[in-house]
Parts: sequence; structure tokens; C-alpha cells
Amino acid sequence: MAQKDETGFFKRWIFTSVGVLAATQIVPGIEFAGWPAIIITALLLGIFNAFLKPVLFLLTLPLQIITLGLFTLVINALLLKLADVLVASLTVDGFWPAFFGGLVISIVAGFLNLLFGGGSRTVEANVNTGQRQSAPSQPTNPPPGKGPIIDV
Repeated sequence: MAQKDETGFFKRWIFTSVGVLAATQIVPGIEFAGWPAIIITALLLGIFNAFLKPVLFLLTLPLQIITLGLFTLVINALLLKLADVLVASLTVDGFWPAFFGGLVISIVAGFLNLLFGGGSRTVEANVNTGQRQSAPSQPTNPPPGKGPIIDV
């Protein structure tokens, strides 16, 4: 189980690195001074998304509801700008390059995750709805697979 989690982490890290590289090529105002900047930025963004983003999401929940979740793009921009502050060889020239850079990183990483499967999480729900009949005179257990059982 731990090996699968590690490979999923490395896949997401690579996908985010490709997204950061794409953002530096597409968005004017985002530049890097070497490959270590991209790799470190992707690692920091992964850490920020794991720890800071949920907290920021909860703190801005009213704005998330009003904007139907689009305020998440602003949070992504702030996290990319924070990575710019921490990584000396990465330059993000203001809010709008950070906004569009975060959008490009999210789209590219999400597409690669969809394409190559970066550890998808699936939830299965089996619902068995048997029709209720009149109560039997003696309580009996229904045969396996019969009866109103929700198995998640």
C-alpha cells in the first residue's frame, strides 16, 4: 500500500513539474532560471496543496460558495506567488501572471493525471433494495444478497 502511495506522489510531482514548465512557457511574467527551480516549485506546490490549501479553502468558504468555487483560482494564484517568494530562481511578476500560471498548472497536471492515472481514488457503493413483505411470524435473517442493505 505504501509503495502505491509513493508512486502516486511521484506521478503527481512529475505532472505538477510539467505544469510549472508549461506555465513558464505559456504565461508571460513567469520565468525560471533552471530545472531545479521547476522541481522545487512543484514540490512546494504539492506541500502547499496538501496543507495550506484546505485551510485557505475553509477560511474563504463564504467566497467559495458565492463564486461557486471559482475563488479556488485565487487561492492557487496566492500559493504560486508564495512559491515565488520561497524559490529564488523562480519569478512571478504579479497577481495576474500567478493567476493564469496557477490555471495552466492545474489544467496541465489535471490532464496528465487523467491521461496517465496518478493514483485515482474510487468509491464504490452497492445498494440492494429488496421489497419489504409482511413481517414473518418468527424473526429470520434474510439470505445473503437479499434485504435493504447499503454497503459502502
